[in-house]
Amino acid sequence: MPPRPDAEMKDAIQESLRKLGQEFPAGAEDKFAALLGELARWNRRINLTAINEPKRMVAAHLADSLAARPLLRGVRILDVGTGAGFPGLPLAIAEPDRAFVLLDSNARKIAFVQHAARLLGLDNVEAVQARAENFAPGSPFDTVIARAVAALPRLLDIAGRLVGEDGVLLALKGRYPAGELDGVGPAWRYDVTELAVPGYGAGSRHAVLLEHRTI
Repeated sequence: MPPRPDAEMKDAIQESLRKLGQEFPAGAEDKFAALLGELARWNRRINLTAINEPKRMVAAHLADSLAARPLLRGVRILDVGTGAGFPGLPLAIAEPDRAFVLLDSNARKIAFVQHAARLLGLDNVEAVQARAENFAPGSPFDTVIARAVAALPRLLDIAGRLVGEDGVLLALKGRYPAGELDGVGPAWRYDVTELAVPGYGAGSRHAVLLEHRTI
């Protein structure tokens, strides 16, 4: 296991999980702490994230990821543009019975995702280095989730084909993305949910759920 995270980070994790009000499997809190601790350790050598202050890491990487958990659908989940593994790694820790594919074109970030998944014993995680435009899975996914990847019209162009017929594309956004919604074509219907994320103010985080429109 990686070195234990400092007390400030551990306290922030406990407080954030309490505010989220979710149930977690045994050992999840320790894995969340180990993940962020390892991210901080790697980040001192490799630029994986610009956020490195403990409380901000907990809010931006852990809480922001887990806030989307109730919106997941099905058992096969694709995290497009996962970066250093967010939201995919925290969601995989919280949902061990779901299978996660974490996709990114950046070799260094995928190397960290692979390392973290091995370190934490996440057998439900597969890390893939590829661009979403070129990714060719054997079958579509129940949920395709993306955080800060692209505006909605562009995201649908590159990842919409990866969503199963009864699946959902879950785009995590900041403030209500009115301008982006105007560009969603007629093939998709959408619903916007405000997310309550510990460490963020009201109205600052939203999830856009996009589903295939049936004729």
